[in-house]
Amino acid sequence: MEATGGCLCGAIRYRVTGAPEATSLCHCFSCRRSTGGPSLAWAIFAEDKVEITSGQLAIHRSSPGVERGFCGQCGTSLTYARANRPGLFDVTTASLDDPEAFPPTKEIWLEERLSWEAANPALPQFAQFSTAATEPES
Repeated sequence: MEATGGCLCGAIRYRVTGAPEATSLCHCFSCRRSTGGPSLAWAIFAEDKVEITSGQLAIHRSSPGVERGFCGQCGTSLTYARANRPGLFDVTTASLDDPEAFPPTKEIWLEERLSWEAANPALPQFAQFSTAATEPES
């Protein structure tokens, strides 16, 4: 499987190959603030399965050991990497050309969910991480 994606202005394009390690919908404060949205969907891939094909990510270190990649021209949130998850690289699901191909399979950080955003009762839900901090997770 191969999928492509990119930012709103088109300055950054990327390609992912293979199936994601995990997909999630995150409600944490940091994801909300980095996008301005009520939650953020992620598709998590092995780092060697993600290639930036054009442009260059701008990087923001949003907390210790966390790097969020975005377009420096239009501001689109694109990637997430965490030092305690070496070898994994997350892409924002909605920045994929076909986001429907990678729907979330769980919701995380429900303890920080905004009261006016409904949780999806069809998905497993977790107060914080769904696994140990070293496992794939945004």
